[in-house]
Amino acid sequence: MTPPDGPDAHDLSDVVPPDAPGLVLLVWDAPNVDMGLGSILGGRPTAVYRPRFDALGRWLLGYAAELSVTTNDTLEAEATVFTNIVPGTSDNVRPWVEALRNVGFAVFAKPKTSEDSDVDDDMLEHIDRRAESGRLAGVVVASADGQAFREPLEELADEVPVTVIGFREHATWAVQHDTIRFLDLEDIPGVFREPLPRVSLENLPDEGAWLQPLRPLTALLNSR
Repeated sequence: MTPPDGPDAHDLSDVVPPDAPGLVLLVWDAPNVDMGLGSILGGRPTAVYRPRFDALGRWLLGYAAELSVTTNDTLEAEATVFTNIVPGTSDNVRPWVEALRNVGFAVFAKPKTSEDSDVDDDMLEHIDRRAESGRLAGVVVASADGQAFREPLEELADEVPVTVIGFREHATWAVQHDTIRFLDLEDIPGVFREPLPRVSLENLPDEGAWLQPLRPLTALLNSR
C-alpha cells in the first residue's frame, strides 16, 4: 500500500528515462463513487452492485491501446484508487485493498479523521506530478460527479484527452461538456454484475419513486 505521506513518496516512476512511454492515468475517487452509488441504490451496495475493478482495468488497457493508435505512440496505463480509511475499520477494508493491488491498481489510503480529510487534493497532486513528468498522454477521473476536479481537468483537456467516469445523474456538467468526454460507469462492460436500479427525475415510474438522501442528516451536526 502507498504510505500515508503522499501517493508518490516512494514512487520511482518520477525518475523518467529518456525513452519512457507515454502514460494514460486513471484515478478513482472511492469515497465519491461510493456516495453516488449509494444514492442510486438507496443504501450500501451488496456484492452484486460493487464495481469490478478487473473489468475497469481491462477497459483502461483497451482505451490506452486506442490512444496509442491515434497518437502513433506507445502508451502505458496506470491506475490508482484513492480512499479514506475510518479508524477501526482496517480489518474490514484490507481484503478490498489487497484485491485491488492484485488486479494491478495502486492504492492511496488516508485516515478519515475529520470532514476535511478527504482525498481530493491528493488526487489532484498525483495528476499534477504525472503531468509534470512530461509523460501524460491521457487522464481518466472516476468520480460520481467529478465536480471537485472540473477546473483542473478543463485545463488539462487543452493538452491531453480527458475522460470523467461517473454517474450521469450526478455529473451533468461532464455529460454536456464540449472538451471533456463523459463515460457512465455502468456503460463499461462487466463493471456491474447486474443492472443498477436507476431512477431519476427524467424516468420516474407512474407510481412514483423514493430518492434517498446523498448523506445522513446527522452530517449537519459536523458541518457547523
